[in-house]
Amino acid sequence: MPLLTGFAEWETLPLLVVLSSFAPGVVIMFLREDQRGLRTTLNMIGATLKLLLVGLMLTGVAAGIEYRWAMTVLPGLELVLIGDALALLFVTLSAVLWMVTTIYAIGYLEGSPNRTRFFGFFSLCVTATTGVAMAGDLFTFVIFYEALTWTTYPLVVHRGSEAAIRAGRLYLIYTLTAGALLIVGAVGLYASAGTLEFVAGGAIDPQLVHENPGRYLIIFFLLLGGVGVKAALFPVHGWLPVAMVAPAPVSALLHAVAVVKAGAFGVIRLLHSVFGIELATEMGVAAVVAAGAAFTIVYGSLRALTQDDLKRRLAFSTVSQLSYITLGAALLLPLAHIGGLVHLVHQGLMKITLFFCAGILAETISVKRVSEMGGVGRRLPLTMIAFTVAALGMIGLPPIAGFVSKWHLGLGGIESGAEWIIPVLLASSLLNAAYFLPILRTAWFDPQNAEWNAAERESWLEADWRLLWPALITAGIALGSGLFANTAWSPLGWTRLIVYGGGL
Repeated sequence: MPLLTGFAEWETLPLLVVLSSFAPGVVIMFLREDQRGLRTTLNMIGATLKLLLVGLMLTGVAAGIEYRWAMTVLPGLELVLIGDALALLFVTLSAVLWMVTTIYAIGYLEGSPNRTRFFGFFSLCVTATTGVAMAGDLFTFVIFYEALTWTTYPLVVHRGSEAAIRAGRLYLIYTLTAGALLIVGAVGLYASAGTLEFVAGGAIDPQLVHENPGRYLIIFFLLLGGVGVKAALFPVHGWLPVAMVAPAPVSALLHAVAVVKAGAFGVIRLLHSVFGIELATEMGVAAVVAAGAAFTIVYGSLRALTQDDLKRRLAFSTVSQLSYITLGAALLLPLAHIGGLVHLVHQGLMKITLFFCAGILAETISVKRVSEMGGVGRRLPLTMIAFTVAALGMIGLPPIAGFVSKWHLGLGGIESGAEWIIPVLLASSLLNAAYFLPILRTAWFDPQNAEWNAAERESWLEADWRLLWPALITAGIALGSGLFANTAWSPLGWTRLIVYGGGL
């Protein structure tokens, strides 16, 4: 135990967490395509090491330690990595889901070309996500946020098809424009307020805003435009459904771990660590963000209703579900913050399960559309059990994790005097049911495809274990996060530590 405590107190742990995926990614880039065993080993060593290091940081933060590593880049500008409760909420999600997604990707891409390039950028993408999570100031955030754009682009265009290239081009248009807005906003903030730090409760002196409110409104909306694209807020969400041409592991990564979560986390940082929620409420910008999030919640669900392509339906579901995080962050009081923050984890668990299952359907029996899913539950029962758990969680049925998020958001809306949130949540849940329940009915109760009946399984497993077990694991964690929500180490318990412990 003393040895463990000593490791947990290392100041360099945030840097080591970043390097645990960066180093394997760089080495993988130089491997030959046929070095499959070495590539797999490096992937798994990196993912395992990141989990262990994050576990040490969790132990340290729970004991009251806060980690900070810094390196001067330019006079007055530092690259700062912090390990506090808020950062670790996102980092832990990234580490856990990187491990299962790596296993899934190894099985999914078996025999595919360009695996060295894929897994190299895959690791670098997780590195950028980790950096975004642990950024201690806006300068560091911008560096890793831009790195995330460039490391995910090769994954989006991995297949090399015309549709993939077109999706990649659109992705760059959106994200590079967002990056430019973010940089201009950061420069404006530094010139006006003299700080880029992230501070719990806000880093900007309210007196400066009172003296020049127009300038700070412009800065706020520049920064919001920068993070809002990756958070898929309406009307800058259009890149996300198009990016579904990417392989299933990439879709899972985009929707549950990396890009969209970086955007949502950026909104949290903007409202709580740059301006502070009280100042943002006083300025009126928090209400604008909340209204935009509420509209996006309903809009995304309505668009999901009309999609027959399974991955596009899930993509528009992500547009909707992500805005729960933004909505919770934009309200004034703690219960809403808890609901939004915990949904950052819960949505990731449920959505990655859904995309894992969609990939299994496509790879095992070539099913990519909802209209083709008749009877698939009897052909792939374990896959569809995992899908069902995640889908019901998205609707908000107890005791799955999604219910916990919506419950706290509803209570937070009432506590904040924003009772209008209740009909928004109700409408969203009904729309979620309207586009998920028909999938479940079709999969479990419609007639089965004759070709599936004729096909013999090679083993009792319905799919490659590297595809099936990750889906079952993440579905199990989503269910357990709801069943054991009241424990200290659940996502809800950790989120309460953040909100009531002053970490927000």
